[in-house]
Amino acid sequence: MWTTVALISLFTVAGIWATDRLEPYWGEDPSRVVVDEMVGVWITLLAAPAGHIWYGLAAFVLFRFFDILKPLGIRRMENLPGGVGVMMDDVLAGVYGFIVLIVARWLME
Repeated sequence: MWTTVALISLFTVAGIWATDRLEPYWGEDPSRVVVDEMVGVWITLLAAPAGHIWYGLAAFVLFRFFDILKPLGIRRMENLPGGVGVMMDDVLAGVYGFIVLIVARWLME
């Protein structure tokens, strides 16, 4: 798990750096940059036990729910400058999905 957390951190920093470099050419929050989505769903997947397909599917659905609707301050994250804004809205959506999935697992087990 700690390796995954380290990789999430590494890809977040790399995503901020890459997006800062690409925005002048590809425009603000370019859709071709998908590392933000990868990091966000990866964060939610931390709450899914290995080998449980239904928890993995629930993690994906929860991440997409928060990423699309952008409640609870997620939309404000987009206002942060450059690559930070691109990455942080998905990071926060991932954190919210993680929290919901952990609570759901706790209630069901």
